[in-house]
Amino acid sequence: MLVPLRPSSLLRCHCFRLFHGSAKMQRHLVGPPDPISHLRPIIYDDIPPPPAPAVVNHPYSLQEFDPQPARISNTYEMQWKLQRQQLDDTSQDFWLDSNTRFETAKEAVLASLPPGSTPVDKENALSEFYKQWLLQESARVDEYSKIWRTLNWADIVLAARAKYSRFPAGLF
Repeated sequence: MLVPLRPSSLLRCHCFRLFHGSAKMQRHLVGPPDPISHLRPIIYDDIPPPPAPAVVNHPYSLQEFDPQPARISNTYEMQWKLQRQQLDDTSQDFWLDSNTRFETAKEAVLASLPPGSTPVDKENALSEFYKQWLLQESARVDEYSKIWRTLNWADIVLAARAKYSRFPAGLF
């Protein structure tokens, strides 16, 4: 039988997690929406920060070496983080392009109306435009949806592999 936790016990449990040494606190942030794509970018806190600019000339590229190699413990985790960013970039690029083209076409339809057009004329023109836009873009959106689903499932599989590969390390 499940018993609901009292708020005081929830608070104690939460405080214990905050101060527990093994508690990982990841705080992915969500940025403000992009003015064109209308997507809110995710700012991941588990991606290593870019290396500081090197002042000294060195015969080897010091940027190749991670100063904190323990942050990314396995290959699956690195692949997952890169693929997660690729998925976000794919979505951002698609919707930025789609919304830019949509707004340009919509402005062209509105500009083609005579100056003395009534609001009903504008509404009818935009209604026809929206209908044509959906018909015209359906194949493109379907293709994007197929790509997005493929990348999303690959991202889920890599996340599971990364989690599973860390599992035996946590036992010992």
